[in-house]
Amino acid sequence: MRPKTDSQPIPAAPSKREAWDGLTLFSTFFRIGLFTLGGGYAMIPIIEEEVVRKHKWIDGDLFVDLLAVAQSCPGVFAINISTFIGYKLGKTRAALLASLGTALPSFIIILLIALFFHRLMDVGWIAAMFRGIRPAVVALIAVPTFNMAKSAKITLANCWIPIVTALLIWMLGVNPIYIILAAAAAGLLYSMIIGPTDKTDNTDKDHTA
Repeated sequence: MRPKTDSQPIPAAPSKREAWDGLTLFSTFFRIGLFTLGGGYAMIPIIEEEVVRKHKWIDGDLFVDLLAVAQSCPGVFAINISTFIGYKLGKTRAALLASLGTALPSFIIILLIALFFHRLMDVGWIAAMFRGIRPAVVALIAVPTFNMAKSAKITLANCWIPIVTALLIWMLGVNPIYIILAAAAAGLLYSMIIGPTDKTDNTDKDHTA
C-alpha cells in the first residue's frame, strides 16, 4: 500500500545569499562607478543587476528600502547607496570598500577631464559621442523609476502620491525636503493609526477562511 502523499507542490527553497569578500565588493562597485554615466540615479539598474541579481548579496525589497534611505539622506546619492549596501553586508569595512570603489573612478575621470577637457571637446567624434549618450541616460533613469514603482507596490489606489509630489515640486516649486518630511510623517501616522486596523482585518479574514 502506497503512503499517502500531499497533492500540493513543495515550495521552492529560497535562494541563498552569496558570501562577499573585500576584493569582489571593491571591484564590483569600482566597475559600477566606472561605467555609470548621468549621475547616481543612472547607476540604479547597474547596482541592482550586480548586487541583487548577480551576486545576490541583498534581496529586492531591501534594495528598495536602501534606495529610499539613500535618497533621503544628505550627500551624493551614489556614495550613499554604496555605503548603505556595504554596511549591510559587512559593517564599516565593507561600507568603506564599497564607497571607495564607487568614488575612485569618478575622481580619476574628472581629474583627466579637467586636464584635457578643452582638447577633447574640440574633437568631433568625441563631442558626437557625448550627444548620443544623453538620451540613453534618460532611459537609464526612467527604467529604475518604473521598477521601483512596482517594488514599492504603487497601484491605481496610491499612484496619486508620486503624481501630486511631482506636481508640487515642478509647478509650485515646493522644496523636496518638505516633501520628504511630510511623507515620513504621513507614513508614521499610517503605521500607528491605520496599519494596526489593516492587520486586524486581514487576521479576521484568515480566520474566517
